[in-house]
Amino acid sequence: MGTRVTLRSVADAAGVSTAAVSYAFSRPDRVSSQTRARILAVARELGYAGPDAAGRSLRTGRANAIGVILTTGLTYAFTDPYVLGLLDGLAETLAHSRTSLVLIPFAPVVAGLTDAEVDESLDAVRRAVIDGAVADGLTDGHPAVRALAERSLPLVLSYEAAGTRCVLIDDQKAGRAIAHHLSGLGHRDIAMVVASPAEPGRRVRAVDEAALCPYSRNRLTGVRDALPAGARLRVFSGGSNTTTSGHAATTAILAGSDHPTAIVADSDVLAAAAAEIARSQGLRIGHDLSITGFDDVPVAASAGLTTVRQPIREKGRWMARMLLDPEGTPARVTLPTELVVRASTGPVPRRRAERKPT
Repeated sequence: MGTRVTLRSVADAAGVSTAAVSYAFSRPDRVSSQTRARILAVARELGYAGPDAAGRSLRTGRANAIGVILTTGLTYAFTDPYVLGLLDGLAETLAHSRTSLVLIPFAPVVAGLTDAEVDESLDAVRRAVIDGAVADGLTDGHPAVRALAERSLPLVLSYEAAGTRCVLIDDQKAGRAIAHHLSGLGHRDIAMVVASPAEPGRRVRAVDEAALCPYSRNRLTGVRDALPAGARLRVFSGGSNTTTSGHAATTAILAGSDHPTAIVADSDVLAAAAAEIARSQGLRIGHDLSITGFDDVPVAASAGLTTVRQPIREKGRWMARMLLDPEGTPARVTLPTELVVRASTGPVPRRRAERKPT
């Protein structure tokens, strides 16, 4: 068994004091950027992930807290119905063990962030006093997930990765169900709105799809695979999962005369926003334009949206159980989804059914 790497080990190898190493991880403003870079490089080389935050705080080495990596800002998280449902499921299960939740915001895609912004978010992950974490919508290659793995903390993802516990839904299968439903109604010209780091309404090229969140990529793949030959699928950025972004994306999609007969949104929030814009332009939802969502959050029923229902709270409950009782729970759980058909989808308009998409 190798020698345990400690804060002192890193200090000796980097030629600095132990205080400087501690500051490099927890108080970066107390050391120069050059010194901090050297310390972190040495720490990575030695396999040192930083001081044990839980161990610093409690003699037991336990924090009685679970971290949640959020892919939205904290303010928005408390209005996003999906996030609220997931947190509700987590909290319901954790409450029985008197375990707290620690919310840690981090961008789902880091390609557009500066190194300083990434480091700032990583500092929050490294300093978090938690016993384990859940990361919904992130892959094992995301910096936040890697930082948690370096701390050897138990982790549950909603994306399948080797050696990591996960709670999944089959997003590709759900996407195929949507496409089969729309194609069965005669739709051959479809626009899909996906959560994306790009500006809402911008076309998403095939080369850009790798930057999408895993669930968006998988839902898009499912829709694309199930559409019949000759169908046209245009992909648009929905920006963040907000009503404002959905409005902007739909306005771009419906600009001009060559608009689709159906819009597939990868969330109910974006779909409901699409319906609002379409109605404002005089279109009848389910007649002139069909719209589908995803999640089946409360707004879906009130807006009459055809959508995919996923068990959001149950996902949170399973994630919490896996962290609390790793020996008594499976390492991988796939939860069912269901296509819920409502009034927002209908047969393709007759005048468009006779036209082939170009």
